[in-house]
Amino acid sequence: MSNEQDNLDTKLSDAKAVAGGMLSKGKHISASNTSAVEVAKTGSVKDIILWLLAIVALICATFANQYLPGVWQPANDVWVRIGIIVALAVFALICLAMTHQGSAFKTLLTDAGVELRRVTWPTKDETFQYTWQTIVVIAIVGFFIWLLDNFFNWFVGLFIG
Repeated sequence: MSNEQDNLDTKLSDAKAVAGGMLSKGKHISASNTSAVEVAKTGSVKDIILWLLAIVALICATFANQYLPGVWQPANDVWVRIGIIVALAVFALICLAMTHQGSAFKTLLTDAGVELRRVTWPTKDETFQYTWQTIVVIAIVGFFIWLLDNFFNWFVGLFIG
């Protein structure tokens, strides 16, 4: 019993060391003492300015197609307008990525990637077996609901006539 406990403790400490190594490799916030949630909740004047710039850029992108050709002659070409709209959207995304919330979102995406690598996907045989089990259960439940529907139709038919 004690040997099993020591073995589990060793495995746990090894897993913690590996996880700590994964977190310290990336340049994300969760490797430090503050969590991504705490970072996302913090704010500064820089964040407010970046959020406002991003909002203004997205609003300008929505109005660029309609109003820009009347003000600027080269914008009569559809590809120029598309380029301007894409540039404004990219500018807005860059502004948002530079905020505290953006860095917390990047940390979330990095951590999600780590979790996806840990997923154990079912084999082909398991997928085939689970699919047939699902189809059989759906057929049984469907038959039961059909029986209930027929019973209630008959029962209501007794009262309605």
